[in-house]
Amino acid sequence: MRWIFRLVTHGIALVIGVALGIYILPILTAPKGPDAATLTAGAEGATYTGSFTRDLAGSDFLHWGTGSISLSPSRITHIGELAPGPDYKLYLAPEFVEDEAGFEAIKDASVRVGDVKMFGGLILDVPEGVNIEAYTTVVIWCEAFGEFITAAKYR
Repeated sequence: MRWIFRLVTHGIALVIGVALGIYILPILTAPKGPDAATLTAGAEGATYTGSFTRDLAGSDFLHWGTGSISLSPSRITHIGELAPGPDYKLYLAPEFVEDEAGFEAIKDASVRVGDVKMFGGLILDVPEGVNIEAYTTVVIWCEAFGEFITAAKYR
């Protein structure tokens, strides 16, 4: 009986350790984000702006974003914070969504702009051939776990 108890408790500890590792590793390996002056300069001359808020239906204490998002035809700048996590992607979507089901329904019509590896502000170049005018919303999505993080309508 003692061996079964040890096996169960050690198994639980292993599962908790792996889960914590998946969550903490991106925080430990995240590159240093741009400083405030660089972010402010990146947001200057933006064609559109939007805001990330924590009060979306798909956001919770592990999946959220705050701050402003600025878009120009060549650059997307986020000044704010994102909940840290693995494998985040920034998408431009044709309509505003605020949860997993909503984004999964329009994911095929959305375009992936790039990887989000920084959680305290970021600047991404808009890939050649992507027209920001064809979309209305920025979505941050965790590709590995299919989790909605946040979204902001910019037009």
